[in-house]
Amino acid sequence: MDSTQGSYWIETAPGEAYPPLDGDLDVDVVVVGAGIAGISTAYEVARLGRSVALLEAGTVAGGVTGHTTAKVSALHTLVYDKLRRTRDEEAARLYAVSQSEAIERAAELVDELGIACDWERRDAYTYTHDAGQVPKIRAETDAARAAGLSAELVTDTPLPYPVTAAVKVTGQAQFHPRKYLLALLDDCVARGGRVFEHTPVVGLHEGEPCRVTTESGATVTARDVVVATHYPIFDRSMAFARLSSRRELVVAGPMAAGRDPDGMYITPDEGTRSVRTAPYGSDGQRLLIITGEHFTPGTADTDERFARLTSWATEHFPGVTFTHRWATQDNDPTDTVPLVGPLHHGARHAWVATGFGGWGMSGGIMAGRLLSDLMTGGRPVWADLYDPRRLRTVAREAPAFLQHQAKVGKHFIGDRLHGLDSADEIPPGGGDIVRAGGKQIAVHRDEGGQLHALSARCTHLGCIVSFNSAERSWDCPCHGSRFDVDGKVIQGPATKPLEQREPRHAEPSE
Repeated sequence: MDSTQGSYWIETAPGEAYPPLDGDLDVDVVVVGAGIAGISTAYEVARLGRSVALLEAGTVAGGVTGHTTAKVSALHTLVYDKLRRTRDEEAARLYAVSQSEAIERAAELVDELGIACDWERRDAYTYTHDAGQVPKIRAETDAARAAGLSAELVTDTPLPYPVTAAVKVTGQAQFHPRKYLLALLDDCVARGGRVFEHTPVVGLHEGEPCRVTTESGATVTARDVVVATHYPIFDRSMAFARLSSRRELVVAGPMAAGRDPDGMYITPDEGTRSVRTAPYGSDGQRLLIITGEHFTPGTADTDERFARLTSWATEHFPGVTFTHRWATQDNDPTDTVPLVGPLHHGARHAWVATGFGGWGMSGGIMAGRLLSDLMTGGRPVWADLYDPRRLRTVAREAPAFLQHQAKVGKHFIGDRLHGLDSADEIPPGGGDIVRAGGKQIAVHRDEGGQLHALSARCTHLGCIVSFNSAERSWDCPCHGSRFDVDGKVIQGPATKPLEQREPRHAEPSE
């Protein structure tokens, strides 16, 4: 496919560079991770007059947030009926209230700060083609309406293809995520906030005060620490036992404004398909954005999945040339609801925001409001819903919890049995696991034919990584850590690079 391998959001809003932290710092609050949850939290804290430092291992809004589809919606596929069944109607109502308030908070800030971020109100739809799934759509409509959303069951939508049934919720929104977040950072800095890029955090000492240490050896001392690294980098939260990672692919291309389907759409059918558009260029065109093909990192042929998604997009939107493609990653909690609150049972000044399950835009904004309130003595009525220390709902969702652990165990043990006998079979641009001397080596052959060898053991908990041919990365199927071909961490929870190995170790024995 002739397309740009990279996020449209990052391409069209590069932003300014922030320096790495090069010395010790003392603030009221330190936020680790500058995606939408971390930036929203730092911003809300700064508005309350607290001194705040925001530390990002890469670039701000450049990770998962920079690769989202950027729907700001309270309709999250089929969440309300599930919440009503596994918890109760009050939990579903509080979920709807908190997510809807997040949408309105974003709208308020866009207006107050004059943010030019392509903010648009759109109706949201969850639909199905399958007549057998109509009862689920009907149940979701009833549950969402009972939770307070303006939900209705429809059989016609503005999509250019028929659907069997859909939940429709009006008054939702979409935006350019980086334009929105970079504007928040500008205002945060104007209020005294400090932002640091290329500053990986490797240590956390909880106390009064708390201290975080960076890869360079710098220390930030703060009363409160927020871990907003998408997947928590500190295992003391035990999040690795309650989160499952999945990747989803995105293709995008310009289309005539007259073909705009005028809404935000998602279906759980066909491995998930999500459709929306965004303003594009100066001649009134729209950018068609289609997402789907979710899979566990390190378990699929990503090129094949991209081809499948592009084929579906071309079939359903003929004539559109797809000019961009990228991928995103989400963490699904075993009991449906994000984990936002104290990092663990004994935490007093350490907080976490994770597990947004593919709905990080409204979820991240919600997390910013919730955590800033908790740190300053407030407690929204829906705080308990998101409390990571909850146990009752985890017990109710035990099958999902056990299924996740079984999948991790399968990879941890089974993947150690796989591997090529030598690197001779690896083509230029490819990569694979090679067994040599009783060990597994992650070997990539660059386009010039040179081999690059690394330990195949993920530095998080030791699972065996797999090569992602489309993105040229080593991905861990257990908890979603990702590394580049030189072993550098792209995405946590891992904080240490893959260990270097000599390429000769991957050569066949004489």
